[in-house]
Amino acid sequence: QVQLVESGGGLVRSGESLRLSCSVSGIHISTNVMGWFRQVPGKEREYVATIVPNGEKFYVDSVKGRFTISRDISKNILFLQMDTLKPEDTAVYYCRSIRPQDYWGQGTQVTVSS
Repeated sequence: QVQLVESGGGLVRSGESLRLSCSVSGIHISTNVMGWFRQVPGKEREYVATIVPNGEKFYVDSVKGRFTISRDISKNILFLQMDTLKPEDTAVYYCRSIRPQDYWGQGTQVTVSS
């Protein structure tokens, strides 16, 4: 059974930081394209960042320089370090195994107050 479980969300002030974690079981994050997405109520889910098996990382322009995706292969955990948070980063953040298997976590709320 594949499970992706996010944690680390919360309420912070503008300019502060949070680190999200995604504990993965049932698949190996080292061999999957893994990513983070986010969604605001009433809007479509939005791509945030991905990390591919060779370690290469990609980001949406709005988070470049502020967010860092990483992984701990030994523990099978995906991370998203979010620095210099802005109110517009407020969303539910989802961990996803994109390829070859497509699985989603249940999401964790991030709220950034101004």
